[in-house]
Amino acid sequence: MSARARSGFVGVSAMIVAPLLICPLPSAGAQEPTAEIDFTRWETTSDWLDGERSGVVALPGRRTGIMMLGVAGTTSGVDVQTDARGRADQWEYATWTSPATELEFGASEVVASWGASTPGDSWISVEVQGTYEDGSTTPWYNLGNWDARDSGIERASVDSQSDGRSSVLVDTLVVGTQADGDPENPDDRDQGTAAPRDPGAETELDSGGEAGERSLDEPLLDAYQLRVTMYRPQGSLVMPRVWTLAAMASDVPDRTSVETSEGGLAWGEELNVPARSTNVHRDAYPEYGGGASWSSPAATTMVMEYFGVVPSREDMAWIDAGYTDPQVAHAARSVWDHALAGTGNWSFNAAYAATFPQLDAFVTRLRSLNDVERFIDAGIPVITSSLAFRASELDGANYGTGGHSMVVVGFTEDGDVIVNDPAARSNTSVRRVYDRAQFEEIWLRTERSLASGETGSGHGGVAQIIRPYDIELPDDDADASAPW
Repeated sequence: MSARARSGFVGVSAMIVAPLLICPLPSAGAQEPTAEIDFTRWETTSDWLDGERSGVVALPGRRTGIMMLGVAGTTSGVDVQTDARGRADQWEYATWTSPATELEFGASEVVASWGASTPGDSWISVEVQGTYEDGSTTPWYNLGNWDARDSGIERASVDSQSDGRSSVLVDTLVVGTQADGDPENPDDRDQGTAAPRDPGAETELDSGGEAGERSLDEPLLDAYQLRVTMYRPQGSLVMPRVWTLAAMASDVPDRTSVETSEGGLAWGEELNVPARSTNVHRDAYPEYGGGASWSSPAATTMVMEYFGVVPSREDMAWIDAGYTDPQVAHAARSVWDHALAGTGNWSFNAAYAATFPQLDAFVTRLRSLNDVERFIDAGIPVITSSLAFRASELDGANYGTGGHSMVVVGFTEDGDVIVNDPAARSNTSVRRVYDRAQFEEIWLRTERSLASGETGSGHGGVAQIIRPYDIELPDDDADASAPW
């Protein structure tokens, strides 16, 4: 929805983007805890005109966005790394700041998505400032420095941001002490999987961080603003542009299990999504993670290819001749987060897909597999992000992981989940069918039992949506709370 018709709040199955909050578990017979989500988008000329502009102009037309035409100021105090060729140390910049988005609940997280072009050596940063329930505000937190072309700066999230009550974990503003995280493992994104050796062999990679605690007395956020800053080298005439900006704010209670959704809308439907295995790329291009941990870019690539979108040969010319599935390697480089040293940044994966002008892409949370069925019925595959589970928790997977993405491509006649799982040994075995109840639980839960017996975090329903603009999102007229 646009900023003028935002979704309001929804009760949804739990989610979270970072190590999660701990609350007492409900007693037997208690109502299952739900989460609340607000999804707001800026994309129309009127949306951009509602914001505060300095050095940017709102362009007329559909999906034209805002462009840097003037200069709000010049700075050399930007903490970014330039590439080996040596780039500008003086930057001109322009800014756009959104109106405040007021929430109907207290939010503990905010994740942003954007679509932008960064010609030449230009780049953008996306920031968020939250307003606590007590009226005080967070600092302006940087949710990412984005360069679509790897030509001006090293694309990166920004660590060590906190005011003592909230922090940034990779791509997410998180409120509470759960935001402290693990400095050696700030988030369990694309950790990779232990590759199955045979159908009966269970293997395990379960190093996801422990869940953190949040005091019930800590204030949450009742509003936020986003700010986009466009940068270019001093004296440059290039014009970076942003044509879509979105944010998902949510509050999700802890849960170790969920009630299986009833479903039925898309049973028996399957989308013919190309299959891409990360193991095909094992040990390739180690400067971008070495392939085995590329589940996010592999998933992003699969959905893009389904809609007929691939990088040009010119854009992939740096990849070795004869390389299998070069589009996956291209995606891995294009979403590589130099600070995270990984490819699992949710916002970066969506932003990469959105660099192709025919595609809309964003990060949200879905309430259950019922929502996924609505997307499948509309012809849109769904990327389920950062799944974390032990091998014994998902029959037929034969591996465990602390963070892994899959693409839901359909449902069986009985409602089980058909996925393209990039952990497969080869492209021919990527298609898998997983039990509906098991899959829904590992996707929606926010706490899980680690092999050590401790409690680890889950990500409760995080999803990435990629679709061509000419394919409509599921109709939300009958569901004003739909988080898209």
